[in-house]
Amino acid sequence: MKKLSARRRHPLAALVVLLFALVASGGLYAALAPAPKAQADDSAQSLAIEQGKKLYSVGCASCHGTSGQGSSDGPTLVGVGSAAVDFQVGTGRMPAQQPGAQIPKKKVIYDQAQIDQLAAYIASLGPGPSIPTKDQYSPAGADAAKGGELFRTNCSQCHNFVGKGGALSEGKFAPSLKGVDPKHIYEAMQTGPQNMPSFPDTTMPQDSKADIIAYLNAVDTAKSENPGGFTLGALGPVPEGLFAWVFGLGAMLATATWVAARTTKAKKS
Repeated sequence: MKKLSARRRHPLAALVVLLFALVASGGLYAALAPAPKAQADDSAQSLAIEQGKKLYSVGCASCHGTSGQGSSDGPTLVGVGSAAVDFQVGTGRMPAQQPGAQIPKKKVIYDQAQIDQLAAYIASLGPGPSIPTKDQYSPAGADAAKGGELFRTNCSQCHNFVGKGGALSEGKFAPSLKGVDPKHIYEAMQTGPQNMPSFPDTTMPQDSKADIIAYLNAVDTAKSENPGGFTLGALGPVPEGLFAWVFGLGAMLATATWVAARTTKAKKS
């Protein structure tokens, strides 16, 4: 009798009875089922991927392959992430009009909702950099001076000292950063489009990227200070050297000619 009583008082007995009761009443499903909001988010994401796949099939598959695997006309898109799509399509570079050494920026043909759908589909093919939030790329509160140091160290070799851009080899070029959306600058650093190296967070933290954006924002306005005087287009040493050669040497030659003429005239008199 003592053993039977002990079994009836076993703590697991109450749990088993509760589980049976939950199954019978549907409470177990209610307890384990996803929340309505999570279900709605999953449904919206699935719909975005489905719509993005349709857009991809029409505008991208001919170059990048039917499943983003790439082809002789375009690289694979597996693992590039949604940030690469938002940058390339959001700046009009993609879809490309024709192959070339570098795909230039042009008029955007998709609206932001369609770009988000394309990005969702490409992101579903493999993990990659995601579209940044406004808090990540906003220059508010960032250190523009530090950003200038980072930009001159990592970016000025191609984009020039204030982001004016410049020519590269084999028909390629570093585009001007004047007027570029901060989000697209951040995405370019994240993904490394075309000839540009990528700067993931492991290489360049988010705060450093925001500092660079703050620097470009500081030098990209008509009110930007220029303590050096005439900027000559802010294109660096080439126009500065040309200016010095043409006008500086020209002024020296004119002065020398004037002095020689005055000396000759003084001797004759």
